[in-house]
Amino acid sequence: MTLNAGLAIETEGLVKRFGSNVAVDGVDLSVPSGGVYGVLGPNGAGKTTTIRMLATLLEIDGGSARVLGHDVAREADTVRSKVALTGQFASLDEDLSGTENLVLLARLFGFSRAAAKARSEQLLTAFDLVEAGPRQVKTFSGGMRRRLDIAASIIVTPELIFLDEPTTGLDPRSRNQVWEIVRALVAGGTTVLLTTQYLDEADQLADRVAVIDHGKVIAEGTTGELKASVGSGALHVRVADQSRRDDAAVLLGDVLGVEISRESDPAALTARIDDPQRVARALPALDEAGISVTTFALGQPSLDEVFLALTGRPAESEDDTAFVKETAS
Repeated sequence: MTLNAGLAIETEGLVKRFGSNVAVDGVDLSVPSGGVYGVLGPNGAGKTTTIRMLATLLEIDGGSARVLGHDVAREADTVRSKVALTGQFASLDEDLSGTENLVLLARLFGFSRAAAKARSEQLLTAFDLVEAGPRQVKTFSGGMRRRLDIAASIIVTPELIFLDEPTTGLDPRSRNQVWEIVRALVAGGTTVLLTTQYLDEADQLADRVAVIDHGKVIAEGTTGELKASVGSGALHVRVADQSRRDDAAVLLGDVLGVEISRESDPAALTARIDDPQRVARALPALDEAGISVTTFALGQPSLDEVFLALTGRPAESEDDTAFVKETAS
């Protein structure tokens, strides 16, 4: 593989097998230095396995990978010295306090006692954990644990950090706090490779996104490019009387000339629109048919709609336990 100097990560035909399961099936990635690169996909898609190979925690079964200019297979020690990884589960000693966890890790990195204490205080302040610092980690909330886990990952500021589904299971406030931490890391010069199954998270944070499904990259680009790939707009309609939804779907299909999707909300319909001018005829047609609507809005497609168009299912619908168990072992 010939290194592109502007890339933090390059992979060609990356493969990982667990017995008869092919968890990663020929993944090609080109991750620019700086910013956030999102890897999006449902559970079992191969996201975690890809990260573990790039972080040297799993051997590569096929293809090749370079991280920060170093071959992952031949220069594993060098790669480890330059990257950090925050996995899906907090890797903290729950019987120690938050401060003790950070001081211990800093000492393991070679900090003096005074420097380790100073670094722990700096990180606790930055991550809004000063008051919680003296408490045992077992008493922390999920969001506090996640913030402390990320803080522990950057005792020594890495050139590249892998964040594997960092907000899974967090409440909205905690998710927003983690997002601010990610933005601060990037502002400090760290490249972030973020895996997520939350489409709004990729939309909020990622400069570019690779969509992975069944171990393959099925799309790649900016979020704007991915949205444009499935149509110029998305029509969202909600009928006042849900018993008329099917009538509205048939009528809109005829007027717009596109497939109409029925949402889980029994009154809601959506459609991908390539010709926005047709939409102007849709509302009068519904009115003439006596179908009242409470919502009629045309906007840019969401990443949810992109994923549905690419894979035929919502992003958070699949839980491939075979792959999850394999990659967790």
